[in-house]
Amino acid sequence: MKPTEQIVLPCTPTFLYPCTPKPILLAQSATCPSDVETLTSLMLRDLPNYANRVIQRSRPVNDDIDINLYIIVAGRAEFQPLTLGPGSYNSVTTASVEPPQQVFFTTLERQYVEGGAIETQSFHWLFLTHTDSGWRLALMFTRLGSASPERPPTPPRESSDGIMGRAVQLWLRDCRAGAIQVSYRY
Repeated sequence: MKPTEQIVLPCTPTFLYPCTPKPILLAQSATCPSDVETLTSLMLRDLPNYANRVIQRSRPVNDDIDINLYIIVAGRAEFQPLTLGPGSYNSVTTASVEPPQQVFFTTLERQYVEGGAIETQSFHWLFLTHTDSGWRLALMFTRLGSASPERPPTPPRESSDGIMGRAVQLWLRDCRAGAIQVSYRY
């Protein structure tokens, strides 16, 4: 494909989000997209696979405890940033620096235990920053949800080094290296 040719990513409805009525147009390129919305749509498409590989690689060598956790799907992103509120610190030296881009997305996870499967929904608050060398993960917070309405999600916890944080970092590394396909060949 030529670098200026545009393609339409197919929409695959998920359990959490149906298809958007408008397709996303992307230019085929060997580098990461410069806008956060295009970058995130590609990342969410691949993130369950990256996260499942992180889970598999982090298992102990003597697998006495079998962790049967799988990331099923990553949901459509939201880009409306939260304000940090009054009293937030603004340094004179960082005033001219562009603030990180905030992205909110959800994942559906399934864990197999004796007697069945437990599905949970996790809520992720991702901060991405664009550097001279490409996109980087600045910070990530996660809230673990529950399928039960009686149990609210957990408080947010810093998760940059957790499964999803490491999956995002690996995906961004591959994106900066030009190893992410814009579209799949069927």
